[in-house]
Amino acid sequence: MANTQGPQGNHDPAGSTQMFRAFVDEAPQGRQTASTSGGPRVGLIIGIVVAVAVVAAVAWLALK
Repeated sequence: MANTQGPQGNHDPAGSTQMFRAFVDEAPQGRQTASTSGGPRVGLIIGIVVAVAVVAAVAWLALK
């Protein structure tokens, strides 16, 4: 097996932790702009209204 960590004593375990923290710190900014747009919520409301209208139309036709 190859030694991927380099010579003994030169491995810096904090390097990957710092990169991970930088990644985590960037993520909420992208999510925050997507969640405040309201796009998915509007689509969900429209879908529910359409589903209720279809069920009402089927019930009206069945009782006619």
